[in-house]
Amino acid sequence: MRLHDLQPRPGATKRRKRIGCGESSGHGKTSCKGHKGQKARAGKGIRPGFEGGQMPLHRRLPKKGFSNAMFKTAFEVVNVGALNAFEDGATVTEQALREKGLVNRACDAVKILGGGELARSLTVQVDKVSASAREKIEKAGGSIAA
Repeated sequence: MRLHDLQPRPGATKRRKRIGCGESSGHGKTSCKGHKGQKARAGKGIRPGFEGGQMPLHRRLPKKGFSNAMFKTAFEVVNVGALNAFEDGATVTEQALREKGLVNRACDAVKILGGGELARSLTVQVDKVSASAREKIEKAGGSIAA
């Protein structure tokens, strides 16, 4: 078998629909759009969910439930291992984390998680610290300020 002998299995490929290429193509004249009407015109068609002017289903159904999403606290998380970017004895605050590039999105609070290992003695002043992160910081000789 050679490269020129390779071909797709029968039925695996399909010719594309060549619209508007004359009557003999089977897709000529109205180009598969039927006669007149909004969907036969050039330009943008109707939007998804449009029901011809009838009140759409998403507006007919009653609004139900409550979402607490707009009231939730957005945390920006930093792992303990990333705190090795600071020098020994440094104070880690949200501002210091932003200057180092460890926090860059807008957030309500910063939380330190226990991923990685800490090799420096640091004073951490952030909104929240996980139990495993607290253990690792204190084991490295650091402290968590309120």
